[in-house]
Amino acid sequence: MFLILVVTMFLAGCLALPIKDPYSYSSEVGQGLGTPFSSYGEGRITGVRVWETNNNYYYYYYYYNYNSNNYISGFQLRYGNTWSPVFGNEVGEKQEMDLFNDEAIVEVSGKYNPADYICYLVLTTNMGRTLSAGMPNQVSFNFYPSNMGNELRILSGRFNGAGITSIGAHWGLVDMEGAGNSTLETALETVTPIY
Repeated sequence: MFLILVVTMFLAGCLALPIKDPYSYSSEVGQGLGTPFSSYGEGRITGVRVWETNNNYYYYYYYYNYNSNNYISGFQLRYGNTWSPVFGNEVGEKQEMDLFNDEAIVEVSGKYNPADYICYLVLTTNMGRTLSAGMPNQVSFNFYPSNMGNELRILSGRFNGAGITSIGAHWGLVDMEGAGNSTLETALETVTPIY
């Protein structure tokens, strides 16, 4: 009888432990000037479009030839069957990827120029597929969820008239069974209006 009491108390104590937060955030990288954005939609991300601008001119600094000025001009996410608004601009070459059933984005990486734009963006899925756009030069970044089983829910950051100036990633679980999988409330809480 005493053993049953001890086991019951132990199990009750385990249930009282705090539940780890199922969401995480990868802080924004980049210059951070311009209009704030935050993607939103219902359900899982099922598609991605990214536009890259290739300016074929070169920077010369102390007689050295640096990489061309390529950058991410805009992107768009599809939640379920509905595309989000385009964040940035639909300018330049478009890269697009449709995700398979049960496929999710589990890593966002790339390169950014601290003086202006996101230069290179790579989205990697749990099935090992990638979408990459831009030119791999400048400073590297790598975003991934803190918790096992989480996936990309929201991309946020800033953009100006030419392209994406900063980007961050929000990770979480997707409740495919019922309500509560909207990212709209989180998106509205994330973006601070500029007056």
